[in-house]
Amino acid sequence: MPDAMNKHGMFSWSELITTDPEAAKEFYTQLFGWTTEEFPQGTFTYLIVKVDGQGVGGIMPVPEHAKGMPPAWGPYVTVDDVDATAAQAEKLGGKVCIPPRDIPSVGRFTVIADPQGAVISAITYEKK
Repeated sequence: MPDAMNKHGMFSWSELITTDPEAAKEFYTQLFGWTTEEFPQGTFTYLIVKVDGQGVGGIMPVPEHAKGMPPAWGPYVTVDDVDATAAQAEKLGGKVCIPPRDIPSVGRFTVIADPQGAVISAITYEKK
C-alpha cells in the first residue's frame, strides 16, 4: 500500500462522480494515458484509475442520494480514525455530509464540508 494511504493527513485518492462513467473513462484514458480496472460494487461498476499499474483514483456514477448533482472530482485524505475525524469536523464548525460508513474490502470513509461549504472526503484504509 502506498505511503499516502497510510499516513494521516495525506491526500490519497481522487474520485470522479459523473453521469457517464464510460465517456469519462474514454476521455481521461486518452488525455492522460490512464488505465482502468473494473471493481464491481453490486449495483454499479467502480472504475479504478491507474498510473503505471498503481491505483490513484476512481470513476463512478452519481449515486441515487445525489441525483442531479453535476459531475465533479473529489479528493480523499487519509486519516487514522474516520469516526473521530467526522466528530472533530463538526466541533470545528463543519458539517458531516455522509456519515462514516464502510466500503467493503477498502476501508471506512466520510464526506465532510468545512464551515465555508467546501467538501472533502476522509478515509481510513483497511490494513492489508
